[in-house]
Amino acid sequence: MHLAVVQRILGLLIIIFSVTMLPPVAVALIFRDGMQLAFLEAFGLTLIAGTMIWFPVRDVTEQLRLRHGFLIVAAFWMGLGAAGSLPFMLMNAPGMTFADAMFEAMSGLTTTGSTVLTGLDYLPHSVLYYRQQLQWLGGMGIIVLAIAVLPMLGVGGMQLYRAEMAGPVKDNKLTPRITETAKALWYIYLGLTITCGVAYYLAGMSAFDALCHAFSTVSIGGFSTHDASMGFFDNQLIYAIATVFMFISGINFSLHFLALRGKTLGAYFADPEFRAYAGGLSALSVFVIFYLIVAGEYSSWTETIDDGLFQVVSIATTTGFTTTDYSAWPGALPVLLLFASFIGGCAGSTGGGMKVIRALLLYRQGVREIRRLVHPNARIPVKLGNQTVPPRVIEAVWGFFAVYVVLFAVMMIVLLADGVDQVTAFSAIAASLNNLGPGLGEVTFGFGELSDKSKWVCIAAMLFGRLEIFTLLVLLSRTFWME
Repeated sequence: MHLAVVQRILGLLIIIFSVTMLPPVAVALIFRDGMQLAFLEAFGLTLIAGTMIWFPVRDVTEQLRLRHGFLIVAAFWMGLGAAGSLPFMLMNAPGMTFADAMFEAMSGLTTTGSTVLTGLDYLPHSVLYYRQQLQWLGGMGIIVLAIAVLPMLGVGGMQLYRAEMAGPVKDNKLTPRITETAKALWYIYLGLTITCGVAYYLAGMSAFDALCHAFSTVSIGGFSTHDASMGFFDNQLIYAIATVFMFISGINFSLHFLALRGKTLGAYFADPEFRAYAGGLSALSVFVIFYLIVAGEYSSWTETIDDGLFQVVSIATTTGFTTTDYSAWPGALPVLLLFASFIGGCAGSTGGGMKVIRALLLYRQGVREIRRLVHPNARIPVKLGNQTVPPRVIEAVWGFFAVYVVLFAVMMIVLLADGVDQVTAFSAIAASLNNLGPGLGEVTFGFGELSDKSKWVCIAAMLFGRLEIFTLLVLLSRTFWME
């Protein structure tokens, strides 16, 4: 494999990422919180590192291949975590170790939303903004952004797009040119962010909080500028706005594009994955609200519906915002919501989890096997809508599920061996691998109490979850490195 082309693109991407250190400098100057030097130093170090990687191979013009795309995406996301951790390590308050800084940066970039920080209400504004910005950039993917704004990637951009985008089907382009597809996705993403931010501001948030929470809502990240998360605002209209935009952001962005282009909602209801997504959230919401009413958890129906609906959408879409301590809810509800995050959002959305389309295909494959027991000689295809799903896709989904289960079990065992209790170990890996954020047990309100070893395992789980496992595992394949 010719690695010079990989080195060239990797250097360019790191140079692009260095520029994202400058907006927090402006925030630090506006609020006079004294953190501008830390961000300027991080900008300089990242820019120098990217330039040193790119400059020796700047004239390489080899076309990108798919294997190059996987290597670039994997290497860049690992480097991204290290570069993103620099401001946390360079700033005086809060003082953070390398493991904590990497955890916070990777949690932001992968839109997980887990945190090792406490006292968010008292942190400098620039630090709070930076955390939210990491999630926003990671939501759609900075590589997709690079494809949109750097024509120099040329046809190879499709290889990066396929390596990074979420979902079992990665060859569909919304427009003939991949750069135009990337631009379309980012325009929609930006439009949703602006609309969400304005809605938050009109509902009563400050301009700063509105911007920050718009970033983490549309990216389905879950970071907040307050320890109490959304519960800090105690505003039912804000909860409703958040619920709507979390739901929208969990939908395949291709459907948003088709709906806008056709000026009709028909694209949504014609999509089997969207129907399963909306139907599943609706059924789960009804069950949770009914459970809370029967258990007498709240004194009023209004509060029950508000908190129940919000937490279902937040946890099931893997956003991770909270309005209440859902881990203290009665019976099976906390675990049920955690299990919902295993499915997560739709493919092609900013949501985490295994994705609704995979769960739907697993279900339909299971139904087909039951029917085959009754009619062993029948040829029964698996269909999504009116289209037959190719056997290759079904095999890929089952392969993903099998590897997901094994990876989950191995990581959970490592945490258990590190002395973490069973509930905490299970929920910590679930929250990390599904890019959810809050867990149960000792990680209900943060991951700061875990040892560095357990934090590194969670960091790896976040990265596996964001890149959907195979993008990283393929690098361990002997075949991958053979020409």
